[in-house]
Amino acid sequence: MDLFAEQGFEQTSAVQIADRARVTTRTFFRYFPDKEEILFADADALNETLVDELLRMPDLTEPLRAVTTVLAAHDWEKLGSREDLRRRDEMIAANPRLLERDLIKQQQLADGFRGALRKRGIDSDTADLAADAASQVFRTAYRRWLRSDDHADLRTVTEAVLSLLASLTPRS
Repeated sequence: MDLFAEQGFEQTSAVQIADRARVTTRTFFRYFPDKEEILFADADALNETLVDELLRMPDLTEPLRAVTTVLAAHDWEKLGSREDLRRRDEMIAANPRLLERDLIKQQQLADGFRGALRKRGIDSDTADLAADAASQVFRTAYRRWLRSDDHADLRTVTEAVLSLLASLTPRS
């Protein structure tokens, strides 16, 4: 991240990354197919963990809330400090290739949630809508949380975004 911040993502090569990490270029490519994948290295394991947490949830009567609860309860700062996560998010948002990859990873996570909800007996339409809506709600909450200066709790921010969503669809 420091190298990307110093030089810019596009100007940083895999060779420079390997040098900074004190590994050979060959070792770098053994673990990462390209420099973009560095930013998404833990995505598959993270998705598996989150889907497993959803499968273990005792109550899925409100599938949208269940998925957002799993996402908001995760300790995202295990992946890095909030500042590092913010820098990563800004880098991804500024680079079309990274943004495309990020959206693919988010869709894969939503697909995992969709499958888990179905496995737990939620009908397909509800599972689809809950997984997709929860992904968008959490994406909004996560970005709001990253940019907050008041050390807001991610669960609280997620609840606020859920309330915002509810206000967009008033009951008649």
